[in-house]
This record gives sequence, C-alpha cells and structure tokens, in this order.
Amino acid sequence: MRQQSNIEEVVMLQPNFIGFIFYEKSPRYVGEDLSEEYVKSIPKSIKKVGVFVNANPGHILNMVKKYDLQYAQLHGNEMPDLCRSLRQKGVNIIKAFSIDQSFNFAMLNNYKSFCDLFLFDTKGDLPGGNGKPFDWKLLSRYDNEKPFFLSGGIGLENIEDIIALSKTMPIYGIDVNSMFETEPGVKDVKKLEQLFGLVRIKQQEEAEA
Repeated sequence: MRQQSNIEEVVMLQPNFIGFIFYEKSPRYVGEDLSEEYVKSIPKSIKKVGVFVNANPGHILNMVKKYDLQYAQLHGNEMPDLCRSLRQKGVNIIKAFSIDQSFNFAMLNNYKSFCDLFLFDTKGDLPGGNGKPFDWKLLSRYDNEKPFFLSGGIGLENIEDIIALSKTMPIYGIDVNSMFETEPGVKDVKKLEQLFGLVRIKQQEEAEA
C-alpha cells in the first residue's frame, strides 16, 4: 500500500498484516511520500511487512528501522545466507517462492531454518503481481513443515476453495492484491470488507462446530 488515506481505511478493517513494497520497478512501489510517522503509528496488532526484491541487506535493515517493520518479505533470488543474516539481526523473514510445474520443493530445506514463513506465488514474468493462481495441487509436493502465505490471483470467487484447502495445508494467511485494488497499490475497501466477512464467518462457524 502507498496512499495514507487508503491505508487508514484498511487499518480500520483490522487486517493481520499490511504490506509495503520497496521495489522501485513495481507499480505498487511506496514512493517517497509515505509518512514514516504514520506507518509507525499503525496499531501493533497489525504486522507491517516490507517487500523487497534482491535488495541490499543494508537497505532492508534501514527500511525496517525507518518504518518499524515487523517482517521483511524477500521476493527475489535471495539465498539462505541472506535470510540467516537478517534474522540474526532481529528481522522476521517471509521468503517468497514462485511456483510452477517445475518448482523443486526440496530446495526449501535450505531456507527452513532461516525463515519464519514462506509465501507461495505464481511464477510469471514479474516477481509477484501476476494476478493469476498457480495449480494448488502442486502443494501436495510440499512437506507442510513451515506455515505459508498463499498468493497469486486470490479473489472473492475462489476464497471458499482456499478455506477448504487450509484444512489439509498449513496456510498461515492469504496475500491479496490485484483482485482487491482500484489501481496498483490502492485497495478496494468494499471488496476487502466482503473478504474479511467471508473469512471471519467461516472462522466463527469452525469455532462453534
């Protein structure tokens, strides 16, 4: 997210996480106008995530400190050593992986010790932001040891399928973007309200079952 007024509206919905993209080539790049004072004032119950793509470790640490980020999401070709180094400096790490038929889930073993969460997105021409779901059947190859965010083409029409999938997979959360935007980096608050309502009703039903 990048517009303060829009962020304020989303914060009122009390999401678990809110993301800020620090990758200059992304149409969702936060830019230079994001108020660090405001971002720091976001309630602690909402975890702030900075998204980086093959960024310099010093830059990541600077942004974590500047905006009081709780997580760094690494969405490029970052190696396990970088994850380890950042984590040793107190940064929680979400490592993103782009999934297609050829993805080798065994390589995740190299990252497990140095990441708090994984994120599985759809492989495409861009590092994220492709707006299409991958074949979730591929997740049957995953050993389920590390909880993960599911990303890529998530919308209101497939949220029921994701809720069903979460009964057999350690889906920690969903990462929503293009299907819930009016333009890149600007969320459609009405659609988010619908999403939150669906998910929270399901949670309540399961708690009462």
